[in-house]
Amino acid sequence: MATNRRVSRVAELIKREVSQMLLNGIKDDRVGTGMVSVTDVDVSGDLQHAKIYVSIYGTDEAKVETMAGLKSATGYVRSELGARVRLRRTPEVIFLEDRSIERGNKVLALLSQLNHDRPPENLLTVEDRTDEDDESFSE
Repeated sequence: MATNRRVSRVAELIKREVSQMLLNGIKDDRVGTGMVSVTDVDVSGDLQHAKIYVSIYGTDEAKVETMAGLKSATGYVRSELGARVRLRRTPEVIFLEDRSIERGNKVLALLSQLNHDRPPENLLTVEDRTDEDDESFSE
């Protein structure tokens, strides 16, 4: 088993290399339909498996096509990782879609909507004013 420090270093290295492959290496047209970025990489303790989380910006159809293209390119990605990264054994690669950015955007939109719908707390409405308020303004 590798140390936690080594596992995290290998994960960062895989993330960087796969990001470069997404920009230049993978020639599958399906991968280019959605804007793809690697958000995280989880590597097992024995460095035999790598889960690569990708965020895809685009329509639902583009996301499905992009994931299909990435799954078909796993062999190429693994062989390229073997050539670029010096490890005793190249890890098995699994691409998973990361929807955390979408969920975060939905939460932010809901919070913004709640903030917009709520009246400001500092302002008094006509119904809230009392006679005492009128007297204090006249002085």
